[in-house]
Amino acid sequence: MSDGKTGLQLRSLIKKSGELEISLLDVPTPEPGPDEVVVRVEAAPINPSDLGLLIGAADMSTAKASGAQEAPVITAKVPEGAMRAMAGRLDESMPVGNEGAGVVIKTGSSDAAKALMGKTVAMIGGAMYAQYRTLKVRECLPLPEGTTPAEGASCFVNPLTALGMTETMRREGHKALVHTAAASNLGQMLNKICIKDGIPLVNIVRSKEQADILHKIGAKYVVDSTAPSFLADLTNALVETGATIAFDAIGGGQLAGDILNCMEIAINKTAKEYSRYGSNVHKQVYVYGGLDVRPIELPRGFGMAWGVGGWLLFPFLMKIGPADGARLRQRVVDELKTTFASHYTKVVSLQEALDPANIAVYAKRATGEKFLINPNKSS
Repeated sequence: MSDGKTGLQLRSLIKKSGELEISLLDVPTPEPGPDEVVVRVEAAPINPSDLGLLIGAADMSTAKASGAQEAPVITAKVPEGAMRAMAGRLDESMPVGNEGAGVVIKTGSSDAAKALMGKTVAMIGGAMYAQYRTLKVRECLPLPEGTTPAEGASCFVNPLTALGMTETMRREGHKALVHTAAASNLGQMLNKICIKDGIPLVNIVRSKEQADILHKIGAKYVVDSTAPSFLADLTNALVETGATIAFDAIGGGQLAGDILNCMEIAINKTAKEYSRYGSNVHKQVYVYGGLDVRPIELPRGFGMAWGVGGWLLFPFLMKIGPADGARLRQRVVDELKTTFASHYTKVVSLQEALDPANIAVYAKRATGEKFLINPNKSS
């Protein structure tokens, strides 16, 4: 293990020539300023939001490995049609990894920084697929005594996204919600929150296996979008729950439109009078992911009281302000080993994260295949 003065960092580069290059660089660890600490990173999850930066729009079926075992390099082609979307990052080597956890090994001079010495902390702020990370005290969340870095590695993105969904639901006056790709790590957390808080939740999944995962943890409303009875099943669940807001991880295709149409049918089943403009109950779908990259199709049958928009965690946290953000973070810490526990199928080193066999698994974004990188694990 190095002395912490330099450390390996995973970088992603998309060249103007249309080639993705993922590699490991040995970079100096910046000295901490007064209100900063240096953390030895021991756990960083590969979230869907990380894959967007890690592999971009590259076609990973074209991936090739080269370089030495301790410094592998992965290259892959970016389809010509996808290059426009990558314009903002061309020829810029970018560090990857939104969140992680590790142990503070050096601190700046402020009391707040010194108080973290030797502590296990969760971190947010990018560049987490690295052996060492210098960052501000406010980007660290001290973990309770006895919490391992692996247990705290995923305590920002998924937990705060799930809490952000129920918080948005309340603030916008809805009483129940719908979630797609619902058997994901995030979806399972959202179910635990909703069960604990008494919020009716309609889960949309794509297979019986995914439905079984959710039923096992106590989910009541689970509908399978591949079933012939999907639209009827969804409408029935919406009648029972009264859900009028949805968070959609899929993004493309007709699903958002299907949800809005089924919401409208469910509302009209209990409506007192007919209106040719549709119900005046506002129905909202927030798209927060892009598992399907096709355009969003909205076959209009849902009246005029509706909205489809984007939703992202960090703008939401800025909107609600520091006090409410701190309240949500505190809940995550309090329930880290219960509601917000994450499960990983594999722990890999930085070098192993660049093994084509591993990339083939985690780049699929499949439910139940979540990888954790330990940058200080020896391969």
